[in-house]
Amino acid sequence: MQQVTGRALSLTLGMALAVGGTTAAWSAEGLQEVMQRRGLTEKDILAAAKTYTPTGGRDEYLAFSSGGQSGQVIVYGIPSMRILKYIGVFTPEPWQGYGFDDESKAVLAHGRIDGKDLNYGDTHHPAFSETDGDYDGRYLFINDKANPRVAVIDLKDFETKQIVTHPLFRSEHGGAFVTPNTEYVMEATQYAAPYSDMGYVPLEQFNDKYRGGLTYWKFNKDKGRINPENSFTFELPPYSQDLSDAGKKDSYGWGFTNSFCTERYVGGIERGRPPFEAGCSSKDTDFLHVTNWKKAEELVKAGKVTKRNGMYVIPMEQAVAEGLLYLIPEPKSPHGADVTPDGKFI
Repeated sequence: MQQVTGRALSLTLGMALAVGGTTAAWSAEGLQEVMQRRGLTEKDILAAAKTYTPTGGRDEYLAFSSGGQSGQVIVYGIPSMRILKYIGVFTPEPWQGYGFDDESKAVLAHGRIDGKDLNYGDTHHPAFSETDGDYDGRYLFINDKANPRVAVIDLKDFETKQIVTHPLFRSEHGGAFVTPNTEYVMEATQYAAPYSDMGYVPLEQFNDKYRGGLTYWKFNKDKGRINPENSFTFELPPYSQDLSDAGKKDSYGWGFTNSFCTERYVGGIERGRPPFEAGCSSKDTDFLHVTNWKKAEELVKAGKVTKRNGMYVIPMEQAVAEGLLYLIPEPKSPHGADVTPDGKFI
């Protein structure tokens, strides 16, 4: 037994010495030796040096990305590309407790639609809060493309503080966008539908009863909350509204929203009609919607607009008559509108 133990001890010591020798040899390697052993080029080393961030070191930037159908927001560092946090927004996150404590339960409860819990989401295109048209790093806004909802995330603690649901829309397009001083958060519909206070309307009444829309959600920067009572919606024609951006400096007070399928095509391939995508691309142009939110704000404050299901609404006829809405033809099926920093071009 003693001989076996002695042999085992000798073997263990031998292995330790061998490993130690190898470790010492590796630690003594220079850069050229490592490159040669691993078959790396100077280009490879340069790429690694540009992204490497030592443990405990800080990245130069933080990126906030939508999580799509996870219903969350992902935060990662640049250049390290390390994932730093998953922010729970529209979906419960059992592994981190979001949606299971009283505070986050209350946040998710405000995301109910028609009294039903919607524990799923589809996040797209987050937006930072702004001051004088530049990011101020205070809040992040994220939409739910699966359901007409917008959430507010406080960047002091990277936690969701508020979810608001739209009282009229049945869908919304992928993005949240802010005006230069975060006076408002912009949210547009994707699919034309009867406003939710109308109930079911057959497709045969599409042109008369179905509508798109663009909402300007009023935001209180001091409280960090959206104020639905002072928000308003532009009624828009029954086709798909797209992404938006707000004017600044020379174009301050205006908002810009793309659109597509202005053909107002509703499909019907089962009846021998063209496929939906073909019918929505038959025209050469769609429209850029130009909305004067600053003047609309004055009409809302003066009580000169209508109210539907708790939301101020500016009907199309009034928007045109008051000079609040213009359409600019643009190449068909655009996706996204961006205003230059000086506010002179879109």
